Amino acid sequence: MAHIDAGKTTVSERMLYYTGKTYKIGEVHEGTAVMDFDPEEQARGITISAAATSFEWKSHRINLIDTPGHVDFTAEVERSLRVLDGAVAVFCGVGGVEAQSETVWRQADRYKVPRLVFINKMDRPGADYMRVLNEVRQRLGGNAVAIQRPVVQDGEIVGFIDYVEMKYYHYIEDVGKRFEERPMSDELREEVEMEHEQVVESVAEYDDELMHAYLDHTPVSPEMVRRAVRNGTVAGKLNPVLGGSALKNRCVQPLLDAVTLYLPSPLDVPPYQALDVDDATKVTELRAEPSAQFAGLAFKITSDQHGDLTWIRVYSGTLKAGTRVLNSSKGKKEIVSRLWRMDAGERIREDEVYAGDIIAAVGLKDTVTGDTLTDMKSPLLLEKMHFPKTVISMSVEPTTSAEKDRMGEVLAILAREDPTFQYKTDTETGQTIISGMGELHLEILTKRMLRDFRLNARVGRPRVAYRETIKRQVEVEHRFVRQTGGRGQFAVVKLVVEPYKSEEDEDTTLTFVNAIKQGVIPRQYIPSVERGVREAAQSGIVSGYPLIDIKVSLVDGKDHPVDSSELAFEAAGSLALRDAVEKVGVTMLEPLMKVEVLTPNEFFGDVTGDLMSRRATVTQTDIRGGMRVIHAQAPLSEMFGYATVIRGLTQGRASYTMEPDVYAPVPEHVAAKLQESGL
Repeated sequence: MAHIDAGKTTVSERMLYYTGKTYKIGEVHEGTAVMDFDPEEQARGITISAAATSFEWKSHRINLIDTPGHVDFTAEVERSLRVLDGAVAVFCGVGGVEAQSETVWRQADRYKVPRLVFINKMDRPGADYMRVLNEVRQRLGGNAVAIQRPVVQDGEIVGFIDYVEMKYYHYIEDVGKRFEERPMSDELREEVEMEHEQVVESVAEYDDELMHAYLDHTPVSPEMVRRAVRNGTVAGKLNPVLGGSALKNRCVQPLLDAVTLYLPSPLDVPPYQALDVDDATKVTELRAEPSAQFAGLAFKITSDQHGDLTWIRVYSGTLKAGTRVLNSSKGKKEIVSRLWRMDAGERIREDEVYAGDIIAAVGLKDTVTGDTLTDMKSPLLLEKMHFPKTVISMSVEPTTSAEKDRMGEVLAILAREDPTFQYKTDTETGQTIISGMGELHLEILTKRMLRDFRLNARVGRPRVAYRETIKRQVEVEHRFVRQTGGRGQFAVVKLVVEPYKSEEDEDTTLTFVNAIKQGVIPRQYIPSVERGVREAAQSGIVSGYPLIDIKVSLVDGKDHPVDSSELAFEAAGSLALRDAVEKVGVTMLEPLMKVEVLTPNEFFGDVTGDLMSRRATVTQTDIRGGMRVIHAQAPLSEMFGYATVIRGLTQGRASYTMEPDVYAPVPEHVAAKLQESGL
């Protein structure tokens, strides 16, 4: 995991080569990388979807997932971290901790994933091992401890120092397969001894034997230090740091050693917590044992010409091809017809897989990302995943009426694959609106529609996904009474609607509270009221954009013994929310983006001035490797086409990253324009 262009895929390619998985080194810039097998990835030179493979290194099997670095594809990182037991955080030796580095680090924090740090590109001018290590400590809060360091001479890595063993290894050929131990100069030995002492001091608390030896000033063995580093890393309290240059074939073997020595196997992590389907307070601990009950999590769906592939992490038990399993998230039975072990774009048939495996299954019809699969006898639920809200949308129209139904099928396939892709039909215009995480995200999805699925469609310009919220608290009562020839419809609900932002769950946009006392409304009608409220909020009330950051409390109401129904209360809830919003008015909200621009110093003034003209707020500036870094917060609506503008401003020498930050009120003059233009 890493910021874009830190070198994740290049590190992965070298791992495949050194473990004997491939006989030829694949290169991202040449479009020959094994892990970037999609034509769009090869053409753009970036990773778009997470690719999985497995290989063996020194009698260990390693399941590897190479994730994208671009923020538009952050869902791929999210679901990969959810199912993996360890991560290698890759940082550029020049760029250090960058914007997306912080995002992926926070994602790993959320799922408590132990991490190694690999500082890549250490042969580039301006690379600084200690500066990046300190940034990991200060900006990310990691307990970074250097256990290895590359030795750079005249801009080339000639070898590396192992601080645990206190040895220097020198490379004897360019491919990086062969290196040998060599004696150190007195000056280098002094530095190595000092760094070794620092490592021992930093990790001693994680192993009793090492702690006693350290306090008694008795010699410590490399095995004692390794054990302490492993204990601290598995517990999530330590981040071992290594460095090298994957592109120049340097220091990837020590990284592979560190993965097997310090990151946890499925047996090392605490038992996985699963909840009972019927009783959420009942927790079952799942252990990574083939003989235990089967439980797995579907974390990714990939459409395929032979049927959808459902990627599953097996947490406990054994899964055999041809068996029936239960999707306990939906309460539906599924048949696993075939099992494949994925090797990037290739696949290997498996008859059965075990706890700890990551595999792809064929034959599951109703399973989507985040669903739990268990054996038929013991339905359990595993923790789901969190995905960010979409911030950008555009229209898609079929060129012929015959293409309309087909377009619906294609959009359903894409939405099933990608949890951050959504689509809906605009009730006023009849247009189909697709939404995603950014311009690049939607561009690649529309290309897939047109190229892979051969869909004939016209694509509109990107539009910002605005939101609505209310300004103050309001109380309303709505009477829904319809009298027809036979049985009528009767429901009365009283709602208190107020501005509210959930602190517990950032993804909660509407909080519904049942404040009914003494059963004035029968219990079976409460979910109907909530459903009506949520549907009205989602479809938008004033401008058609979803209503967010509100709390709706159902405080009173009336029913009729004959005429009341779930439908009546759903309609009453929906109309009551509309009444409330129309009574107090709405505030339009727009997505603000966190922008980081890296520019040569001579263009600093031009870039800053351009950002100001885009209603951006510059929050911080600093210097990184001789370049100026501008941190800003800018409205997404003003940032369309920014890549072209910044290239023109800086002669193509600047780069930028942008990721969703928060929703904030739109300035009044901008809101007026939006309402005039019907956006």
